[in-house]
Amino acid sequence: MAERVLLTPSLPLPSRPSVSPTTMATVTGGAAARIIPSATRATVSLSSSSRSFFSFSSSSTSVSSLKCLRSSPRISHLFLDQRRSEVRVSSGRFGTVSALASDPDQLKSAREDIKELLSTKFCHPLLIRLGWHDAGTYNKNIEEWPQRGGANGSLRFEAELKHGANAGLVNALKLLQPIKDKYSGVTYADLFQLAGATAVEEAGGPKIPMKYGRVDTSGPEQCPEEGRLPDAGPPSPADHLREVFYRMGLDDKEIVALSGAHTLGRSRPDRSGWGKPETKYTKDGPGAPGGQSWTAQWLKFDNSYFKDIKEKRDEDLLVLPTDAALFEDPSFKVYAEKYAEDQEAFFKDYAEAHAKLSNLGAKFDPPEGIVIDGSPNVKGEKFVAAKYSSGKRELSDAMRKKIRAEYEAVGGSPDKALESNYFLNIIIVVAVLAILTYLFGN
Repeated sequence: MAERVLLTPSLPLPSRPSVSPTTMATVTGGAAARIIPSATRATVSLSSSSRSFFSFSSSSTSVSSLKCLRSSPRISHLFLDQRRSEVRVSSGRFGTVSALASDPDQLKSAREDIKELLSTKFCHPLLIRLGWHDAGTYNKNIEEWPQRGGANGSLRFEAELKHGANAGLVNALKLLQPIKDKYSGVTYADLFQLAGATAVEEAGGPKIPMKYGRVDTSGPEQCPEEGRLPDAGPPSPADHLREVFYRMGLDDKEIVALSGAHTLGRSRPDRSGWGKPETKYTKDGPGAPGGQSWTAQWLKFDNSYFKDIKEKRDEDLLVLPTDAALFEDPSFKVYAEKYAEDQEAFFKDYAEAHAKLSNLGAKFDPPEGIVIDGSPNVKGEKFVAAKYSSGKRELSDAMRKKIRAEYEAVGGSPDKALESNYFLNIIIVVAVLAILTYLFGN
């Protein structure tokens, strides 16, 4: 699909220090100069190349960038030396070995480092796309792991990274690799999903009810085949979306909710073939200027995506065929209209869909997963009596006999009601009246 980057300096996130386009260009340019050969600095940018979250591209530019990156000593272990990478991931040579797939304390610390990364690189869409593309290869019709695909960290291998839909995601790996090196007790599969969920939340989106403990694939031979991710401009956009997302086990509501994440980022025609070279919303960056965004505030997570597509008033805002399908297909339109009017409903459904997507195909250790935030955004459960009752039951014969005996002992029977004790009733009434008279008298 399309390339994406992050919001304008004139539209900063709340309580974030502003970063000028010049400063951002200097930061990213300097980082690129230290890592990437000079011949490819223009083609690879740490902060300015991220595509639509589920995307397709056959860009030769990204292929040449990948070749250059393989020669970099700082990140070469991500590519050519697959055997060494396998040993490091599986044996815990990065650092402390945990009995679990990921260490809860290290997950929390890694999240803080990701927040710092987001505040300086503004790479929210890029990190979301990384997590989505790792999980989005899941095929519910395949039971075996890791053949079924999904959130298993396989996207770190060149065999999958060079798929057309993953063009530019090597930049996300470059950004996260220092964090992975620092926290050896966090798997790649968890790190990718942690980064995506944190990016949504830090951009003003909902808290995602995540769990961790995903097990990593061990080598490139375990990567899924190319072609499992969706395209941006297929002949029948709605049918194509259903074909891809239904294969993952997602429904129409989840398709539309997840599409709402296009409220973040921008597309570059020289990298994806979609969008304008520059608009009034993207000409000042941050990062490398240019591209076309889906929304005006393209680093703020809200329901603007649905509003802007519905209104179609601004030619500077991007609408892909798969975006337009959300308001053209009758089933999709129900949810798209709802989210355009009700941001709270969108946030709720998006959080649930994002969490579900992030778990697709994953193998967890421990099997129930690891929760590092308790139960985020879970309100107190309303008491429902029926939930605590197992329904009407038939009495046993022994219980029936016991009840009959007790009933007959006080002068009754199952076939005859107890006689009223009129004298006792009169005594009770008199006593009550006497008490009331005393109280009111005093």
